[in-house]
Amino acid sequence: MPKKYNPISLKNIKTCALQSRKSKVALDEAGKPFDKGTFREFIDSLPDILAAKDFKAVVAAIVNARKKDRPVVLGMGAHPIKVGLSPVIINLMEKNVITAVAMNGACIVHDFELSAIGHTSEDVASELCDGSFGMAKETGQGLNNAINKGVKKGTGIGQAVGQHILDSRASYKQLSILAAASRLKLPASVHVAIGTDIIHMHPQADGASIGEGSLRDFKLFCSVVSDLKGGVYINLGSAVILPEVFLKAIAVTRNLKHNVRDFTTVNMDFIQHYRCRENVLKRPVMSGGNSYALTGHHEIMFPLLAAAVMEEI
Repeated sequence: MPKKYNPISLKNIKTCALQSRKSKVALDEAGKPFDKGTFREFIDSLPDILAAKDFKAVVAAIVNARKKDRPVVLGMGAHPIKVGLSPVIINLMEKNVITAVAMNGACIVHDFELSAIGHTSEDVASELCDGSFGMAKETGQGLNNAINKGVKKGTGIGQAVGQHILDSRASYKQLSILAAASRLKLPASVHVAIGTDIIHMHPQADGASIGEGSLRDFKLFCSVVSDLKGGVYINLGSAVILPEVFLKAIAVTRNLKHNVRDFTTVNMDFIQHYRCRENVLKRPVMSGGNSYALTGHHEIMFPLLAAAVMEEI
């Protein structure tokens, strides 16, 4: 026979006073209506709760880092470029907020095309059907030749491509993040997985140059990370490559006895992926530091962050 259950009695439940109970939300943390005013007043009107509280903390971390001459490093995927954030990123570089940039291989494609013709991002689905996807002559030749030439001179991919764009007659070179890095003498590294980028499909692609250039950039990035104590690392829209590269750079620098602790990491994306959570937000700061996940569309969240930082600085 199955056991029979009768409704439990609540007669002897013990209660507590609401006033003495611990609460997670208080009136002084609530948001305030915003009718008009400055951007700082808008930020101040946000609730001091959850993501809004984290957003303010990230702004404070960036501002405090730069006031103390500590680095603010931007690691990024290509999507931020494709949604029009290059001018915002370049402005932060020019204003001495972003002190170093690290990119995946796709970034240089869109950075180059924007500088050359003022638009980028092809229709993959339709062009894949007829075999024309990724076959833009100028992109394949221009970038591969820049990499090959730069590596022969002893540079990494970031500097090679940035200097190539800066020295070119590109009509929109002011839109190039890498050209801005070269102009401003800021570290810019490119981290490539061979076979993932359209320029690898072109005959000018040289595996030795791509590998050597990317390895040089990894060593440059490790040097940047070795100085991260008290600074901020932002992962913007890279779900795999940059989180993996960042973790390895942390491993290298700590192995070499650099004091890479007590910094802030931030992941900005519209989905919080596994590697970002583990390799950016969790593992690197386990021995000291803070981490924040800001979830939302790049084209909204990053300009908000940039504006809030500039307002404070």
